Amino acid sequence: MAGMGSTGRVVAVALVAVLAAGGCTVQGTGPDGKGHAPVRTDVTTGAPSKKSTPPGDRRSPGAPSAGTKAARVLWKRGDTGRDVRELQARLRQVEWLVDGPTGTYDDLTERAVSGFQGKRGLPRTGRTDTVTWRRLLGMSHAPGKWELYLMGGQPAAAPDPRCTTGRVLCISKSSRTLRWMIDGRTVSTMSVRFGAQYTPTREGVFRVYWKSRHHVSTLYDSAMPYAMFFSGGQAVHYSYDFAARGYAGASHGCVNVRDEAAIADLYAQVRNGDKVVVYR
Repeated sequence: MAGMGSTGRVVAVALVAVLAAGGCTVQGTGPDGKGHAPVRTDVTTGAPSKKSTPPGDRRSPGAPSAGTKAARVLWKRGDTGRDVRELQARLRQVEWLVDGPTGTYDDLTERAVSGFQGKRGLPRTGRTDTVTWRRLLGMSHAPGKWELYLMGGQPAAAPDPRCTTGRVLCISKSSRTLRWMIDGRTVSTMSVRFGAQYTPTREGVFRVYWKSRHHVSTLYDSAMPYAMFFSGGQAVHYSYDFAARGYAGASHGCVNVRDEAAIADLYAQVRNGDKVVVYR
């Protein structure tokens, strides 16, 4: 080696021997002349080693890592029950659901959950998992009874003792339900709503005295289909407003039914003279 003294040649030979024996870490430079991350060099082959990604480990951005446990699904499409009602009521509070609660996890609920998830950067699965549920709990309050049953579907109260004989429209204000009963047997049950504070529905025992299939109120100029009058101008009848808004509204004293098919069937069975019991 030109220009080297004997001592320099000895040091150079020693360095080459070390490189040949065990390899080394080289600090290289990038195009800008600055240092970059060290590269592990295998001096036996002369090629830098590369850490490859196993085929099964290629994940899209945002996907959980291999060691991350997926959130547990609580409810999904097709599930039913009180918990689904609460989910739907809370989705209504944050304006992701308009209809319901119905207690059935249907396509509308699935789309609402998916939209809620997407807005918050969560995977849009449409299924309510533990992470989604915690986010929704933090943005809503515990729904009250009539938020859970805003559109009906609540269980009926026990019938009043005055309903156990004869043909009776047995109407409970506490559970907001109507039972059609014959000799103590419940034939059908439906959700109802009543008058507002200043136009309350009368309580007591009455009789159906007039039926009017296509009735229109002359006082309020509103339709009262399938009207069955029992006390003055108060009647059991179908209500378009109840069907649309549920318990967000009220009647002018009548007993409103929101299920048109149910009241059409009831109207066909009830006769003038049948008993009506309205109780708390």
